[in-house]
Amino acid sequence: MRRLVSAALVIVFAPALRAQPAPYDFAQSQTFLTTYCQACHSGKSAVGGFDIERLSTESSLTAEANKWTAAVRRLHAGEMPPKNAPAPTLDTRQRFADWANATLRAQACGAPGATLTPAHAPLRRLNRDEYTATIQDLFDLHLDIGSALPLDGAGGEGFDNAAETLFLSPLHSEKYMEVAKLTVDFAAREHKSRQKVLIAHPGPGVSPELAARRVLTALLPKAFRRPIAAAEVDPYLALYRAARAEGQEHEPALFYAIRGVLVSPLFLFRIEPPNPTAAPRPLDQYSLASRISYFVWGSMPDELLFDVAARGKLHDPEVIRQLLPRMLRHDRAEVFARRFIEQWLHTRDLQGDKAPDPQLFPAYTKDEDLRGDIRLQPVYFFREILSRNLSLLNFLDSTHTIGTRHLARHMDLKLPLNPNANTQPHWVELPPNSHRGGLLGMPAVQTVSAYPYRTSPVLRGAWILESILGTPPPAAPPDVPALEDAHNPAAAKSMRERLERHRSNPVCNSCHSRIDGLGFAMENFDVIGRWRAEDAGKPIDAKGELADGATFEGPDGLKAMLMARKDLFLRNLTRKMLGFALGRGLTLRDSCTVDEIVATVKAKNYASHALVEAIVLSTPFRYQAPAETGRGARARPPDPAAKRKLGP
Repeated sequence: MRRLVSAALVIVFAPALRAQPAPYDFAQSQTFLTTYCQACHSGKSAVGGFDIERLSTESSLTAEANKWTAAVRRLHAGEMPPKNAPAPTLDTRQRFADWANATLRAQACGAPGATLTPAHAPLRRLNRDEYTATIQDLFDLHLDIGSALPLDGAGGEGFDNAAETLFLSPLHSEKYMEVAKLTVDFAAREHKSRQKVLIAHPGPGVSPELAARRVLTALLPKAFRRPIAAAEVDPYLALYRAARAEGQEHEPALFYAIRGVLVSPLFLFRIEPPNPTAAPRPLDQYSLASRISYFVWGSMPDELLFDVAARGKLHDPEVIRQLLPRMLRHDRAEVFARRFIEQWLHTRDLQGDKAPDPQLFPAYTKDEDLRGDIRLQPVYFFREILSRNLSLLNFLDSTHTIGTRHLARHMDLKLPLNPNANTQPHWVELPPNSHRGGLLGMPAVQTVSAYPYRTSPVLRGAWILESILGTPPPAAPPDVPALEDAHNPAAAKSMRERLERHRSNPVCNSCHSRIDGLGFAMENFDVIGRWRAEDAGKPIDAKGELADGATFEGPDGLKAMLMARKDLFLRNLTRKMLGFALGRGLTLRDSCTVDEIVATVKAKNYASHALVEAIVLSTPFRYQAPAETGRGARARPPDPAAKRKLGP
């Protein structure tokens, strides 16, 4: 059910981009459900066991909130009503969804000033990136050790650190055993790793077993990211003894025991002590340290964070306000920038099915340096915004960008690059009228929102609605006619003319009136983000219009329009980053936290540090939900290290 609630949130936070009609009410919602849902969802034979009678009272908005959100999600996705059944218009469907979500949100948040109850934090393992970074920090190994692990799918708010997808499959178990062996093999040979791990050696007054115990006693608190009891060392010392009994020398036996540490659930999972009480409570210090570190760095806490946790200071807001700027300026924050940006903007796909056609765009395909600079430009842009504590509105428009020699040539701009390091990413001022400020001026965004072989105002408009405004368009109705092929002599030549013919169909126009105007404003950029003045031999017409009648022209006009709706953008960014920080899909109760964070960031002039700080200080991030009972209760996974032979 939580997944259904989370999916419905894509429209909870979205004020309409059009003039508002008369207020909607509960009675109108019942008319909507009766007209479009009752035929399939009533009585004993209700499809899927979902009877809309359960939604017939106003109290159902609280008692059956999950059913309401499931209905809204399926309506928005175009899954209901079924094909050939009477269907509401886009506006009718949107008004119902807007009302339902606003009402559900008000019910979840309660009265202003009410105490928020955090949602339950699901147990989850480290994803592939987190595992790699943790191994690197634990052993001082600069090796992409996690590349041997299976890829992690996206979940929650669209990120691969979401607990919903981070289950432990048999394949993962097998791969973790292999990678643990590979890790210790490298660590045993690397001087830096040996210095970091082997803090005790056999010698006068120190037996081999005592040295092994000292090494494991120092390693386990870092690996498990919390203090340990003396008895917790014993299972791993038993592995050391077993290896010694089979004839292994001291060091190989010790590294064999360390392999056991690396396949322990206490290492592989982010395990937080359960809350046994009936009320929310603050997280323990070490769990909070891990939450902060894996959010901002994607890895284990460093010594300073462990030390602050040991002194019991992490629940002090002033301490958090002092720690976060240091963490955000640290080199380790680059991992956060890359993971968040590439998944939020979908630019990871440039290495997959969004790669431009190599035959049509050889300039992109054959230049590896250019491809890398294009893909990383938004990442380093976000990195600079964080390290300099700049306004988040720079995402919408900015006087600066990230430049390199390759990017300057590709974008046909004269940028003030350092002549001695012009292949390195620079934070540079843009020349006047460059059209390149903000995310929408970056080739990575223009490429990921196009087809590999041509631009698409539809894809680009839908990308802006989803990624920037957080108001994704609904799924296309069934049997939508295809856009006319540009190579068809009978077809209109320009993209605008082809789309206008497509939109002449009323079924198509209901959605395209929201989407296309945004995308038309981006038509001066070709598939790989180069500026152009013509398309198919005709001048580019970059005028756009929204469903509410607002007009604009070109990327600069589009960015001005988005800036006028900056709070809608901020709400979407907040929702995305909160979901990333929590590592789960958001619930309706989390919408109340989003409201609070947005208000805080606005009051601090949209500063980037204000957003990160407000998330870390929020109730869902710092607190645990009351104890779960019944089927929802979770047990700690067993530790296989002391029960399984680790192999050769």
